[in-house]
Amino acid sequence: MVFAAPNEALSRAEEVLGTEPTPLHASVAHQVIGIWQRDWGDMRLALDHLRRARDLAARAESAEREADVLGTLGVALVHAGRTRQGLAAFERGVERGTGHTRARVLFRRAYSFWVLGHHREALEDVRRAIPVLRAADDVIWTARALTLRATVHLALGAVDRAEADFTAAEALWDTTGQEHDKADAVESRGLAAFRSGDIPAALRLLDEARERYAKLGTPTFMLNIRRCEVLMAAGLAPEALAEADAATVVLDGIGGQSTRKAELLLAAARAARLAGDPGTAIARAAVAERLFAGQRRTWWEAHARLVLIEARVATGRASGRLVADAARLAERLAAFQAPAAPEAWLLAGRIALDLNWKTDAERYLRIAARSRRSGPPLARMTGWAAQALWARAAGSGRGVLEACRRGLDVLDDHRTTLGASELRARATAQGAELAALAQEVSLERGGPRQLLVWSERWRATALSTPPTRPPADPALLSGLTAFRVIAARAQAARMDGKPMPTLEREQRRLEREIRSRTLHIRGVTPWGGDRFGGDRFDAGRLLERLGEGRLVELAVLDGRVQVLLCGGGRVRRFAGGLLAEAEREAEHVQAGLRRLAHPGAEGRLPVVEAAGRRLEELLLGEAAKQLRPGPLVVVPPARLHRVPWALLPSLRERVVSVSPSASGWLRARETEPPPGGRQVLVRGPGLATGGAEVPEVAGRYGTPIVLEQADAHVPRVLKELDGAALAHIAAHGTFRGDSPMFSSLQMADGPLIVHDFERLARSPYRIILSSCDTARLASVGADELLGLVTALLPLGTAGVVASSAPVNDAAVVPLMLALHKGISAGLSLAEALRDARAALPGDAVHQATGWAFTAFGAA
Repeated sequence: MVFAAPNEALSRAEEVLGTEPTPLHASVAHQVIGIWQRDWGDMRLALDHLRRARDLAARAESAEREADVLGTLGVALVHAGRTRQGLAAFERGVERGTGHTRARVLFRRAYSFWVLGHHREALEDVRRAIPVLRAADDVIWTARALTLRATVHLALGAVDRAEADFTAAEALWDTTGQEHDKADAVESRGLAAFRSGDIPAALRLLDEARERYAKLGTPTFMLNIRRCEVLMAAGLAPEALAEADAATVVLDGIGGQSTRKAELLLAAARAARLAGDPGTAIARAAVAERLFAGQRRTWWEAHARLVLIEARVATGRASGRLVADAARLAERLAAFQAPAAPEAWLLAGRIALDLNWKTDAERYLRIAARSRRSGPPLARMTGWAAQALWARAAGSGRGVLEACRRGLDVLDDHRTTLGASELRARATAQGAELAALAQEVSLERGGPRQLLVWSERWRATALSTPPTRPPADPALLSGLTAFRVIAARAQAARMDGKPMPTLEREQRRLEREIRSRTLHIRGVTPWGGDRFGGDRFDAGRLLERLGEGRLVELAVLDGRVQVLLCGGGRVRRFAGGLLAEAEREAEHVQAGLRRLAHPGAEGRLPVVEAAGRRLEELLLGEAAKQLRPGPLVVVPPARLHRVPWALLPSLRERVVSVSPSASGWLRARETEPPPGGRQVLVRGPGLATGGAEVPEVAGRYGTPIVLEQADAHVPRVLKELDGAALAHIAAHGTFRGDSPMFSSLQMADGPLIVHDFERLARSPYRIILSSCDTARLASVGADELLGLVTALLPLGTAGVVASSAPVNDAAVVPLMLALHKGISAGLSLAEALRDARAALPGDAVHQATGWAFTAFGAA
């Protein structure tokens, strides 16, 4: 019962002890309490109860009872870090027990060997136990043993064997009432899904297991550790670090298992390293390594050592000693048959390369490269990274490009399993090194056109296909509706000066639930003929489609901007400035535009214009002088998405559009408008001007669909937007840097968020967002963007006009009227926006308003 209904079992055991039981019955009761405290409470109390259970079993002169307790005590001692005493308890238990009881003790020792990282010994014990448990028709313990064997197989990389055992165990669990063990089986299936590379399924199963544990009221430290692994693989390292640290605090608060604390610290260390915080990684890994050493867990100690060396290298410490440490560690991990061994060989090779020890580097990288042929996607990517570095050291540019292409193909295949656009975007970080290597070789040996191809191979790839979404998911739809209601109530309370913490907490809970459900969605769209990555991007086709226009793609190598000017049948390269300087200048411009949005700040105008000139020097360099008349497409890196391109002197009177990638611009250019030409105008609540442009704009389009403030409810707005030719939304925009997928437009019934837009079968062909900050985006992954604009582009939108800065509401009205005048005359969004800026009054407020808006795409 202690694993079927833990808290009820605890109460029953305490009741037994209150009835002056026999030594035999008291032994059982103390054992139950010991198990409860061991797994969900205070380890010191657990050991006290289990020792009393052992002594009472001896008094009862029951060798079988004593053996059973010794098996439970052995597990507790190992979890408390007293490994030698724990193994001695198991030896005594195996000696005292016979038959069925001995098999249970062997199972527990196998479990402890798994905890210690002694995987071969664990397999030997569990293989001895399973036939005896089956012969005794012990369904529960047989299922536990199969689950354990599967888990050990996973630790050794034998995914197929693990899945077979998990399937057999699950069939047995279905015949029992062991709710905790059933939750553990779901958790184990999540681990198997992760090891096979299916991250959405892993997240879904681990979240299901967490819900099951919550109903039982039991802590979930092992689940926390496994979730951290999956979150890191999904590119969510900061979330993994927060989860590991929070679980450690809870564990310390109850005096829980020392073994779990060490594992949580290791998870936190890995997460901190991946999140770019090597100092925290070193601190966590060092403590974990000491704990593992004290617990005699050499397998785990080696993994903590790996993170420690990786973090030290990340701080710039490269030395011959670190090379030797990494190589010895790789040999230890290989001896353990640990899947992390190639990662250690790659680390040793990297450090050796940094020291110019080419012979050593070649040896280590060659071993690491063996993993490129098999295993889960991220392990194969480790192998291809090693192969690319090896080719780089050998001077083979062709070898580097081939390895990078193959490695990025593996990552592409992996990303197609991810249905959520957020996960697809974040996953790109895992290929950043391969992309950078390919770009470096292209710059050195291949010329501008090849650099363009490789820049496109890695630019805004998450936008190449729409997210996968289940529109009929009732739980997701219900969550979105509830979120909207609560968010609207919380916003109203804040505006009344009466913030309500309860509402805000509920809003955050609903956000977590919605996000969780979207991350569970598995991708179903394979890369097909419309994939514009790698060798499928055709620079010749781009040049042909540009016609008289030009496209400027900005690549960043070693922190410096490389300007690729495409047009007139060729691609030319020019040197730009430092990316960091351009980012700082762009922030100064944003600050200036914020000031200019308010009257009385005219004195800032010359400062902003001067910053625009400096930005042009840094971002275009000599290419600015080579721009011929005609439309221009700018393809900036993600970190420069907030640059107001119309502010740059050479671009002020040009037709300029922005695209996350040249491939994306091609797709937008070739997107056909929907039949019917339906126009939708939406006016949300609370605007200073009341969306004054909407009634006048409506007169330009005959009989458009107009949703006024009271009618602008999210379900109705989404229904009308789906498949529209043109949409104009005048509504307050809110950018969420902490959670960009919850960036929103304020409607009558609450926020219209990015997740809502992703439910559209086809977003409007053209869409104009006339409020502040609607073009603000979050840079994630390698070179990806998340926000309102990027949610629309993969869904059928060919052109967007939006603002990347706060704007003056009154000044927006004449800009929008002039913009629609051009659109209704047949101009593209970029052409109409250029003419609208020119038609504005010449004062600082109106100029700043014009500069803040950008045309995205090609429509």
